[in-house]
Amino acid sequence: MYDELFEVWRKERESAEIELLPSGFYARLAEYLKKINEEKRMLDEKTVKGKLLQKEEENVRNMIKEVVQTRYEKIARMVNRGEIVPTTKLIEEEVGFYREASSQTDSFQAFLKDILQGRPPKGRKTKTAGFTVVRIVQEIPEIVGADMKTYGPFKPEDIAALPEENAKIFIKQGAAIEVET
Repeated sequence: MYDELFEVWRKERESAEIELLPSGFYARLAEYLKKINEEKRMLDEKTVKGKLLQKEEENVRNMIKEVVQTRYEKIARMVNRGEIVPTTKLIEEEVGFYREASSQTDSFQAFLKDILQGRPPKGRKTKTAGFTVVRIVQEIPEIVGADMKTYGPFKPEDIAALPEENAKIFIKQGAAIEVET
């Protein structure tokens, strides 16, 4: 597991894009740390093996922190730029980070827009529910929506009902146009 973690850590640090993680990666990491801790309890910390295990645990914890932080920063950067986050590269646990960041950014942008247009800012909901109907104007690959369901792939002129969060991103990118229903 150490080698797999190291490889993921290396790829995430070297790439500007979000890398695809192996299936069940975070669960296996948690199990790996649990085994290290169990083994440490059975060893004297002053032995060579005890010291090596302590160092391994430190390295593993540091790499996990960096992987999670780096991926979170990549997601936040993309959301702030209004880019489409490739949810197919996110693990289920990370989709929540994406949804929250996207929702907060949308609220902030609406707040700023109100002020710049001379309107008093309104209270905004940070979490939205429901769907938005859109007409697709650019080709869009298959995505995992904010509701964890698969949508697409889409071709120009397709009509789709998407979770509001996903629809807003496509509209911002010029990949879709909202359809009034």
